[in-house]
Amino acid sequence: MNTLLLYLGPVILLLIVLGFVTYAILAERKVIGWIQGRIGPNQVGPWGLLQTVADIVKLLIKEDTIPKNADKTLFKLSPIIAFVPAFVVLAVMPFSSQIQFTDIGVGLLYYMAISSITTIGILIGGWASNNKYALLGGMRSAAQMISYEIPLVMSVVGIVLTVGSLNLNDIVEAQQKTWFIFPQIIGFVVFIISSVSELNRTPFDLPEAESELVAGYHVEYSGFRFAFFMLAEYVYIFAMSSLTTVLFLGGWNAPFGFTFLPGIVWFIIKFSVVVFFLYWVRATMPRIRVDQLMQFAWKVLLPVALANIILTTLLKEVPFLTHYY
Repeated sequence: MNTLLLYLGPVILLLIVLGFVTYAILAERKVIGWIQGRIGPNQVGPWGLLQTVADIVKLLIKEDTIPKNADKTLFKLSPIIAFVPAFVVLAVMPFSSQIQFTDIGVGLLYYMAISSITTIGILIGGWASNNKYALLGGMRSAAQMISYEIPLVMSVVGIVLTVGSLNLNDIVEAQQKTWFIFPQIIGFVVFIISSVSELNRTPFDLPEAESELVAGYHVEYSGFRFAFFMLAEYVYIFAMSSLTTVLFLGGWNAPFGFTFLPGIVWFIIKFSVVVFFLYWVRATMPRIRVDQLMQFAWKVLLPVALANIILTTLLKEVPFLTHYY
């Protein structure tokens, strides 16, 4: 039975994630449409519910083209390297007190380390395509993701100092009285901004800027390989929204003592709010320049994240604030 669960669990999670990706894309197009005064997809299926399914089928039956002068081995390997870490990080994510695949003592460190591998896949894809636009997109992605990983990691150091653990379950349990979004509001702001950049989403979508680089690092990809890159992006939305819920929104803990709903329901509600926020930002914010992007990471977010660590350390020594920690 344990062996069956070992193999069946990841399959079930993959199906759930694929279902999320399918309808997250549709929901994003609908939300952006409403915000911008449009209708959004409404032709394929009732209320347009099958639009994304039709798009996926179209991608899967399209011809898989590989540029003549591309490095074919790396070209084929790149989408896999980009996607696999996005799914693997979900292994340590606690969706409720009972639903988690593996509970390791350094779950937060595991997430940060594994998720950074995707940068390598994107860079390889840009280089192996033998296309100047793809190469520029890959190099932009490497510079951007490495720059924003530093404030992203440092923004959660305050939580680690507060809880005294890198275990994600311990972090959720420490938020039974107060969610960390309140005492760690500075870290939360830095984390959210860095997360949007790590996801390569507007206003930080420089690696695939259509107006400048056609499509960036995946310009030469088609068919199911292109679908893998898109799948990786939306699986990371799932993973990053889950991590935000765990670190700052109390995970499965009910707000204001409203325990009439199961913990997994509260987790889904908070998770959905974070996902909606990402859609909202994409619909309302313009893309920033690449020089502004880099300066903001090193000159603004990094000092603010350092200041948050120092402030958290000082507050832990103030007697009347110790009940938060």
